[in-house]
Amino acid sequence: MTIDATFWVAISFLIFIGALIYFKIPGKVITVLNESILAIKNQVDSAEKLKEESKNILSEYEQKLSNSKAEIKSMIDQATEEAEKHVLKTNEEFHIQMENRKKNTEDRIKQMKNEAIKDIKNTSVKIAMQSVESLLKNSLDKNKLNKIFTSSIEETKSALKRKSS
Repeated sequence: MTIDATFWVAISFLIFIGALIYFKIPGKVITVLNESILAIKNQVDSAEKLKEESKNILSEYEQKLSNSKAEIKSMIDQATEEAEKHVLKTNEEFHIQMENRKKNTEDRIKQMKNEAIKDIKNTSVKIAMQSVESLLKNSLDKNKLNKIFTSSIEETKSALKRKSS
């Protein structure tokens, strides 16, 4: 029988397998693989827990965000309402102020008109008295003139006092 290289490779393979079994290498490999599988399962479980926690946190923040949006909308609505009230109040105050100014101006105009009428009356009385005086000076003698002048002045004074009262 001729022993070739294939025979010796088969024999060395069987010895190698026998040595592996003798030293319990397949059991150790299985143990290492099981430990690796268990570690990977633990990591997957941990990742799933983290995923659930992150979903919960995400939903909480989304709820907080929607609550914040509602609160912001409420604040904006309230600020808009207050601004409109302020504008209306300011507008009303402006109109009241303008009405008061208009009334004050009208009162001043009436007062100035009354003063002007009074000044015109006083001036016309003075002019009339001066005219009467000059007419009387030219047409009467001094004694008669003084009597007429004095009486007309007294009458004018008393008439003006009656009108002023």
